[in-house]
Amino acid sequence: MAENDAKPTLPKKSGPYISSVTSRGMNLVIRGIVLFFIGVFLALVLNLLQIQRNVTLFPPDVITSIFSSAWWVPPCCGTASAVIGLLYPCMDRHLGEPHKFKREWSSVMRCVAVFVGINHASAKVDFANNIQLSLTLAALSIGLWWTFDRSRSGFGLGVGIAFLATLVSQLLVYNGVYQYTSPDFLYVRSWLPCIFFAGGITMGNIGRQLAMVSYECKVIAEKSHED
Repeated sequence: MAENDAKPTLPKKSGPYISSVTSRGMNLVIRGIVLFFIGVFLALVLNLLQIQRNVTLFPPDVITSIFSSAWWVPPCCGTASAVIGLLYPCMDRHLGEPHKFKREWSSVMRCVAVFVGINHASAKVDFANNIQLSLTLAALSIGLWWTFDRSRSGFGLGVGIAFLATLVSQLLVYNGVYQYTSPDFLYVRSWLPCIFFAGGITMGNIGRQLAMVSYECKVIAEKSHED
């Protein structure tokens, strides 16, 4: 028998890490969990800012922790963040217009900082009237979209999210779940849709960035498997 007889090569098996990275379902679950916890964290921080300024008022019995938030607020915001963050890249693929504008984590973090700043302005800055405040926040929200998004799908989803979230807020306030001080837009504040719009754009950018990282990890895993 020849010494240089080639030994049969066995097919390489994918390890658990590669299998989890290349699995579309697992990617969605991981991204959804990450987006959920980001939404919970932002909800706790931003809601604390609003309560400190007495913009929103919850019944005394539900303010039982240092987070100064009703127990249902963070889970609801986390769930909404997960849905929005997964919906944005899905719409990009469906429309055939992949989002390539400023796709890096530094841009995403700046977007989050601007979003927090818009919320801070709504709670801390005193304006002559609510109309002036609403117009200012509307301009800032559109500026956030123009700076960090500039996609038609992002703008459309942001408007849809703002409408639905404002409608849900109206229903919650109407049923006495919580209330706003000095409401001027039916039961809520007129600047609330601007906050929801900016929040949708922010979570959409985070979701897009996570989708891009997931795709890059999948490519790297597949290349390492082939090698």
